Parts: sequence; C-alpha cells; structure tokens
Amino acid sequence: MTATPDSPSRPEPTRSLTTTMPVVTMIGGGQLARMTHQAAIALGQTLRVLAADTDEPAAQVSPDVVLGSHNDLDALRRAATGAHALTFDHEGVPTEHLEVLQREGVAVLPPPQALIHAQDKIVMRKRLGELGAPMPKFAEITSVDDIVTAREHLGWPFVLKAARGGYDGRGVWIVEDADELAGIVADQLGRDVPLLAEEKVEWRRELSAMVARSPFGQGASWPVVETVQRDGQCSVVIAPAPDLPVDVSAAAEQLALRIAGELGVVGVMAVELFETRTGELIVNELAMRPHNSGHWGMDGARTGQFEQHLRAVLDYPLGDTTPLAPVTVMANVLGAPEAPAMSMDERLHHLFARMPDVHVHLYGKGERKDRKIGHVNVLGDPSGSLDDAAYVAAVRERAERAAHWLAHAQWTDGWNEHTGEKR
Repeated sequence: MTATPDSPSRPEPTRSLTTTMPVVTMIGGGQLARMTHQAAIALGQTLRVLAADTDEPAAQVSPDVVLGSHNDLDALRRAATGAHALTFDHEGVPTEHLEVLQREGVAVLPPPQALIHAQDKIVMRKRLGELGAPMPKFAEITSVDDIVTAREHLGWPFVLKAARGGYDGRGVWIVEDADELAGIVADQLGRDVPLLAEEKVEWRRELSAMVARSPFGQGASWPVVETVQRDGQCSVVIAPAPDLPVDVSAAAEQLALRIAGELGVVGVMAVELFETRTGELIVNELAMRPHNSGHWGMDGARTGQFEQHLRAVLDYPLGDTTPLAPVTVMANVLGAPEAPAMSMDERLHHLFARMPDVHVHLYGKGERKDRKIGHVNVLGDPSGSLDDAAYVAAVRERAERAAHWLAHAQWTDGWNEHTGEKR
C-alpha cells in the first residue's frame, strides 16, 4: 500500500490458514451456504464458497471465497483444490462437470449420480417409480401433440413442470385452457426447457421429510414437518407436523431414508410430500442440500440440518435430531412490496423489545418484494402439546407476526411499538 497525505502508511493485512481441521467447499454463495458457514465455525472447520460475487450472502461472511460461476469447470476446480469434500447450496451445477471432478479425485457429495435426481424431475420420477415410491402419474412432454395423450392419461387439468431449474413456484403451470397450455408448451420447448406433466393431486397439505446420510451409510431423520406455501413459495414450517398419525410420520421418515440409501445420497435431503385428503403420502420433489423446511432445526433441534450436512459429507457420526420443544414454527421473512423507511436494525430493536424469545436469522440480502431475506424461529413453551391445536396456532401466530414485522415494519395485531399499546 502506498502512503498518501490522507492515508497513513500501515502494513497490508495478512491472513494464513494454519488449521488442520477440514475444509469443505460449498458451491453457491446463497443463504444456505451462509448458514452452513455458521455451523462450520462451531465445528472448527472452514467453509470455502464458490460465489458469483462478493456481495452474496455467504461471501459476506466466509473467510475463504472463490469467485466464479458454478457453470465454469475451471472455477469448480479452483474451489475444490485442497478441500476434503465438495457440496452444494443449490442443484444447478452441470452434472458433466461434477463427473469430471469426481474422476479427478474430488469427493463430490452428494455424488452426481445421486444429485441428478434432484436436478431432473423426469429422471427422478422414473427412478422413484422403479423403487415403488408413491407418486403422481406423469408423462414426458416433448411436443405440443403430447398434451392430448397426457390429458387422457393424467386427467384434466394436469400440472405442467419444467423438468430442470424450477423452484419456489417458478417453472410450474396449472392451466385449464388448452390453447393457453399449448402456447406455454411451445414456448418452453422452443427454449430447450424439458417438460413433464403430472396428475393434479387433491392434497390436504404439504409435508417434508428431512433426512441425512453419511458415506458410511448411517442415516438420521428429523420429525416430518408441515410446510405452508403462499404463491408457490414456502412461508411457514410447523415442526413436527400437527395432526399426523405416528405411524404415518414414521413411514414417511423410513421412505425418505430408503430413497436416500437407494439413490446413494450423502448429506441432507428433503423429500417434499403431499398428504392427500384420504391420508396417503405422495412424493412431490427431492432437494439434496439444506432446505427451507429444515431451518426450524437451527434452534428447535439438538442437531440442525447445517451441522448435520457437514457431519455427513465428512463422514462424522451423525447428530441427535430430537426436537427441543413440543412445536417449533419457522416463518420466512419475505420482502415487502416496498422496503420500509425504518431500518432493519431498528426493526430488530423493536422486535426484541417485544418478543425477546424469537430467534432471528438474516441473510444479508437487499429487500425486495417476496424475496427471502431471512427467517425467524419460535419455540413453543415446553408445557404445551402438539395435540393442542390452540397451542400450535398461538406459536404459529407469534412466528408469523415477528416475520411480518421484520419485513413490513407493521404489527399484524395493531401494536404500537412506541406507546406499547394496540392501535
């Protein structure tokens, strides 16, 4: 550094990693990597992240950042160099690149042979069918003419999905007008987007079975949770899922563990499920990474998904997943249509003054409409019961009230943060 009249001379900061503890590379610099970094700190490890930019959530906090694209094989190689394992905060990495890294000796976990089932819904459906897992009827859509055959096979209306790349409601269409649907199919196929159609399941609610598996073959599962979606985006998670028979919950956990074993998953995996109106469980989708439905465990379980994922990819014995409260509710902080004038720091001040037991996790992201900028976890009082609907509803209301306040700077119950009274 060169001294100037306004800049006194001082040595450049230096940093040298001397730890003998493992380095894990996570591809992607989003909030999942950021929260995995938090778990790595507690374990004395280093989480290296491959991020596209220095302002991404994980790049803001990790001491070991490689800048580059997940689509660039050379960037992936640089990020993998010297790491004990390479894993993901999203499934968008090209499978062919991961296979190259695997041949070069990189411990890619989950391996691409497993990850492909979370990347490609057609591949997933075919494999789950071979395993006899309960799932909707489906059909590949390779031309507009396939709509007619799919309609006869699946009923009408059916659900059209992009086989790759869709998330949070994106890449999903339920259209009752045949001409409009034909236009969507023609447009998507013209963009080289692979499509599949699935029967429209009449479901009562959505659930998620979160599990972990190590290379040794050890498995662990958390209680099945209920996920509440708004506009195709996860808004609330209730853990454990209320009003779910014990045998059904156990069967869902066993199904998820069996799928993880059969596919060769290493790390954590979410099996997203539909509970039908008749009580059956049907597999919707898979996510082979930490998942929104597992955020509750950061504060509500003895071992949360982020620590468990690190344990799994490093082949440590897996942690105890026992819940710490009869119910924990996670609510996503989703950006308001316009960011409030009140700063987030001041919003936190008022939240903690009113609700000191709320656990807040912010992602370091700018605020915009419906963007996931954080989440809150609220643990129910230990004296409560999951079988008490009023108790569960009260915990959920508190979590949603806290999340809404952080996003909108407005209390849903009319509370005035300055006078301490309801308006």
